[in-house]
Amino acid sequence: MHVAAVQLDVQWENKPANFTRVRTLLAEARVPAGSLIVLPEMFSSGFSLNVAATRQGNPPEGEQFLARLADEFQSAVIGGVVGADPGKPTNQAVAIAPDGSLPARYSKIHPFSFGDETKHYSAGSEIVTFRWGGFTIAPFVCYDLRFPEIFRAAVDRGATLFTIIAQWPIRRATHWSVLLQARAIENQSCVIGVNRVGSDPTLVYPGRSALVDPLGTVVAEGDDQERVIQGELDPAAVERWRADFPALRDRHWKEPRS
Repeated sequence: MHVAAVQLDVQWENKPANFTRVRTLLAEARVPAGSLIVLPEMFSSGFSLNVAATRQGNPPEGEQFLARLADEFQSAVIGGVVGADPGKPTNQAVAIAPDGSLPARYSKIHPFSFGDETKHYSAGSEIVTFRWGGFTIAPFVCYDLRFPEIFRAAVDRGATLFTIIAQWPIRRATHWSVLLQARAIENQSCVIGVNRVGSDPTLVYPGRSALVDPLGTVVAEGDDQERVIQGELDPAAVERWRADFPALRDRHWKEPRS
């Protein structure tokens, strides 16, 4: 499966500008049909706690834009949006197919309390998966990467590939890269991590988006510049490695019942 990871320099709370820039980057990259296109967390606004600026309207403009991309490039698209629900919305990763259908809507299970996200956004509670390009894909969002238990739960639901969309700052860039590889190795799964570059009013972002195979090998990786990182991930490689080295079969620990 061909992957196009859009490592975007997100313009702060400027949805039209970000829509235009994503479209330009993908057109210049000449992404082939049948790809999986992945955009960062809150790609249209930046990681803002100003819910009035991030929340989708009615109709949801972020999802409409992703649907147009999916149709134009005849590819599945995953991108980060904020729910349109009243009150404290959820920080979401949505997947949209070329026919406009929405096979997955994931709400971030772990809002970033250290950065006050929990004060403005609600936590999700459900792991979701969908099929594309021969993979069973489980989408996650940013801070979720630090919680391996949800990735193992996704494997129990059949996941063979994880996408992690993020706005992960430069001060913890090493953690980002190491944890992407760890999630691949321990779950014998492919991983796509898509981070932003540039800066917002408080933080700088390093990029370093990566495609990782089930042995933890980095297939493609970005630097700190805005661009589309492209590469190939093979679902058969996951099945071969799980058969050749069946570590997942040797799990014995179960949480004791109280």
